[in-house]
Amino acid sequence: MINKITTILGVSLAIAFLVGLATTLQRSPMIGFFDVLPVFILMAIAIGMMVYEAFFDKK
Repeated sequence: MINKITTILGVSLAIAFLVGLATTLQRSPMIGFFDVLPVFILMAIAIGMMVYEAFFDKK
């Protein structure tokens, strides 16, 4: 039970960090949406892989 709670907490903190990091780039007036789009795609892939490994790991 404690392992599941720590996994959920760790994954949610990592997701919050990655999303915050990606959205910080969009705040700059010199960087457009299409400049940040590859970052969003890579962050989505990284978050998906992290969630899959944390919760759907096949033993």
